[in-house]
Amino acid sequence: MPAILNVCQLTKIYGHKDSFTAVDAISFKLQPGEILGLLGPNGSGKTTTIQMLLGTLSATSGSICYFGKEFPKYRSEVLQWVTFASTYTSLPYILTVAENLRCFGLYYGISDYEPLVDPLLERFGILDKKHSPIAALSAGQMTRLMIVKAFFTRPKVVLLDEPTASLDPDISSEVVKFLLEQRELNGVSILFTSHKMEEVAQLCDRAIFLKNGKIIANDTPENLAKSSSLFQLRLTILDGMKRAIALADQKNIAYQVDHRVITFALDEPHIPSLLNQIMQAGITYTNIQLQEPSLEEYFLKIAET
Repeated sequence: MPAILNVCQLTKIYGHKDSFTAVDAISFKLQPGEILGLLGPNGSGKTTTIQMLLGTLSATSGSICYFGKEFPKYRSEVLQWVTFASTYTSLPYILTVAENLRCFGLYYGISDYEPLVDPLLERFGILDKKHSPIAALSAGQMTRLMIVKAFFTRPKVVLLDEPTASLDPDISSEVVKFLLEQRELNGVSILFTSHKMEEVAQLCDRAIFLKNGKIIANDTPENLAKSSSLFQLRLTILDGMKRAIALADQKNIAYQVDHRVITFALDEPHIPSLLNQIMQAGITYTNIQLQEPSLEEYFLKIAET
């Protein structure tokens, strides 16, 4: 199936004499119905990339194609099916919520916008703000409104720049649920940036990591997490702590001891063997916990190196 978005060698360089490369020859594809994470530390090039994908910033070189059409040559046609939401953008403050949404509906050829926006406003708890000016909204309400704006036009591609950054955990969870529904019900393709790695792991089919404008990883969140660290096997020891430590030293397994708790760091395939050896050594324990490697650990490792 052809990619719905194809980015090839996309580059953005600022300045001439003392030039700075913000995005450095990145290439990736967004498949139909895919939720793709675009991740990285601050200054890695995420927002610059999205601005080029929207046409609000021109690329120095490289190409962008939506639906097999070259962008920005077919910019007006393409943007009828592409929308955007960000925590860091706003709307005209003098207009009400309804007036702003009506204007955006008209941009997309939608004159009867209320049957489309009202259910979304209600779902995100801001229907009572429909006739309030934008200036009266809180940061969280504004963020939810931007999501409504991005989806009521029934787009094929949505670009989301940290859409849950200013939201409480319960509302963030509702947004994640909503995005998954939109993908399942309407086949929407989503490019998603976030610093909330737990959210990314739950939401994204695949994640691209940027650093210094370059793509340094492109894989599923699960595989990326496993590549960065080991599983943590935590046991509360009743009898045999010295034997447990000796076993870890013998097998060259990293460990930490906190009173009666020992935590081993090891690859997943080695866990059954270790537990079997612990049993054979006569070590007894009352509690066992297994913590999988997290995308958060991967993100921190990338940011630090």
